[in-house]
Amino acid sequence: MKTRHFDRIGNGGISFTELGFGTAPLGNLYRVVSDDDANATLEAAWQVGCRYYDTAPLYGLGLSETRLNPFLRSKKRDDYVLSTKVGRIMRACPPEQRTGIGKFFDTPSRREVYDYSYDGVMRSFEASLERLGVDRIDILFVHDVDVFTHGSKEASDQRIEEFMRSGYYGLLALRDQGVIRAFGGGINEWPVAQTLAERGDFDLFLLAGRYTLLEQEALQSFLPLCQKRGIGIVLGGPYNSGILATGPKPGAYYNYSEAPQDILDRVTRIEAVCKRHGVRLIEAALQFPLLHPSVASVIPGGQRPSEVESNRSLLDAKLPSALWADLKKEGLMRADAPTA
Repeated sequence: MKTRHFDRIGNGGISFTELGFGTAPLGNLYRVVSDDDANATLEAAWQVGCRYYDTAPLYGLGLSETRLNPFLRSKKRDDYVLSTKVGRIMRACPPEQRTGIGKFFDTPSRREVYDYSYDGVMRSFEASLERLGVDRIDILFVHDVDVFTHGSKEASDQRIEEFMRSGYYGLLALRDQGVIRAFGGGINEWPVAQTLAERGDFDLFLLAGRYTLLEQEALQSFLPLCQKRGIGIVLGGPYNSGILATGPKPGAYYNYSEAPQDILDRVTRIEAVCKRHGVRLIEAALQFPLLHPSVASVIPGGQRPSEVESNRSLLDAKLPSALWADLKKEGLMRADAPTA
């Protein structure tokens, strides 16, 4: 599999496989996955060439990280790149008080406590090291200081201030000491990622679904800033929660909810252009973000080996340049979106 190397500050940098693996689904997101099936999915990702694995304490309330533990133990540490996130502490609680009821299933009884302070960052980092069973983590992302998570711009701004006054200096110290290779933000909205980039010395952003075949508003200002500063992008959610994989069928998901009619209509038009060129919608959706020079990796995730193997095969599809030209011509893609 092709790799992309990012070395923004001259510390040797990080080489990402173009296809990474996002482990939120292995935290029993929306359905229970057995330990055996989770391990089989991780092994399938390794077999198809994925060498970048992203996780977080939130995913399954620690379950995603603990499932990576036995899998990674059989691999040489220099053979893969590992990222996790900070900003939440997992506290033991009664089962009925756990975080994510109805979203994560059959997980440890843990309650998330937001903590973007210096001490909170360090405690989260240490806990992740223990759950993962590794001696180092390559990348730490501050997790979810955004409107989607906290409910309003005011609440998001408050979390950003808390982090930039305190927790940011923890990540800076860990990078400067060589404990981690890079740090950044795992964010649901590009304007929030841009706010962080303008205020600090960030290496990478894991942007969830905000630069896709369906959405390119990040080209307004955020992605040009990343290019100027040499900031890399890991693109999570390249299918916008599902609709760019399933197509605009009834009940298709967009942004973790059923897609509204205007989104269904737009995807219907995008899919029609793809079909005229003999291209599957899902092929175009996975390959499109990688056409931007700032994108280091796409991490669609998966709960089954077949999903991982399918994602890998999508990268090999040959897409005609006329596809992108026609999408732009019909106003279904921004004219300034890189397509070569």
